[in-house]
Formats: sequence, C-alpha cells, structure tokens
Amino acid sequence: MSGAIIQLLVLAGIAIFLILRLRSVLGTREGFEKPPVQIPREGTVRGRDRRGFEVIEGGPDADITDHVAEGSSAARALAEMKRVEPAFSVGDFLQGARGAYEMILMAFERGELEPIRPFLSPAVYDSFREVVEAREREGLRIEANFVGLREIAIEEAEFHKDTNEAEITVRFLGELTSAVRNAAGQIVEGSTSEIKRQRDVWTFARTMGSGDPNWQLVATGG
Repeated sequence: MSGAIIQLLVLAGIAIFLILRLRSVLGTREGFEKPPVQIPREGTVRGRDRRGFEVIEGGPDADITDHVAEGSSAARALAEMKRVEPAFSVGDFLQGARGAYEMILMAFERGELEPIRPFLSPAVYDSFREVVEAREREGLRIEANFVGLREIAIEEAEFHKDTNEAEITVRFLGELTSAVRNAAGQIVEGSTSEIKRQRDVWTFARTMGSGDPNWQLVATGG
C-alpha cells in the first residue's frame, strides 16, 4: 500500500471522528434555542394533526389561537377543556360542528327530528318539535336543500370546573334554498332555486372527560 493511500485513510478517519464529535455537541440543546420542527406523519391530513408542535413549553397552543384570540376568556376556557381531556382538538370540534350544522338544520327544515334527537338537548328538541307540529297543523311543508357553509367561527367558550361541563358557541353562515309549500303543493314562501344566506349562532355543550364523545346543541340564536 502506497504512502499516499495510507495518508488518505488517516485523513478520512480524522474527518469521521470530527463529524461524530460535532454531532454529539449539536445534538444537545440548552437555554432558549428553538425546538426542532416535527414533520407530520405520512398520511396525516394537512392542518388536522398538529398536536406534535402545538404546545411549546407553555407557549401559545396553535390549535386554540388559530380560532380565538390569545389570552381571551374563550382561549382560557378551551385550554381548560384540553387540560381535562388532552385528546380534545378545537379543529376537530369545528369539523364536527360543520357536519352537525348541516345535519340538524336540514332535519329541522324537513320536519325529521327523531334521527337528530340524541344531538339536541331536551329544551332544544321540544322547541324544534313545536315548530314542526305547528307547520303540520297548517298543512305546510318545507322543501330545502343545503348548498354550503360560507363561514364558521367560535364566538365564545365557557368551562365550568366544578362539573367539567364545556360550552362552545359557534357562528354559522350557511347557504341554502328553501321553499314553503301549502297542502296543495303551491309555493307560498321562498324559492327552490334562489339561494339564501342564513346566519345562526348555536351553543354546543358536553362534559369533558366523559365516555360520551357527542356534543349536544343546547341553545340557538341568529
């Protein structure tokens, strides 16, 4: 083996030793250095699974501050909900509220309340039933079609520490077609083709940490 090759091997060994030493030093983090960014797992839907980097040593939780103002009463209430139930996600809640809005609204418009009864508090169910029964007595029928949701946002959130009961108030701006037909089938109000916008403010409630994952609609407004 020539002297040149031996010299190259020696230099390569020294380079490997220095790289390993540098890695061992750079791998230790102290003070206020920024934590490494975690790459989402393969198959994770973008924007859904953010729990890997939401809380940074007591810093803002993006799952909360993406939806309500940091430091607000709503933000504090949502943080308490996550403390009691760490698996709770505000983003996932809003996704569920989006689907619940369409399901409940269309069931009410069509007078089909029984399938949605588990998602309504007794008071809301009774108020919905009274309206549906009044329409039936007058021989009226609603023909409705849900077009889409233009806006969804959290207006307020409350958490009761003594009972672990959580309440989240959500503002919706939906688009739908709605026509009222009389007993003869004639349209007396609305249109089957004209899209109208409907603004609703709904409050959902649930006991955090309980075995029942479903939220119930406990109040409605506009």
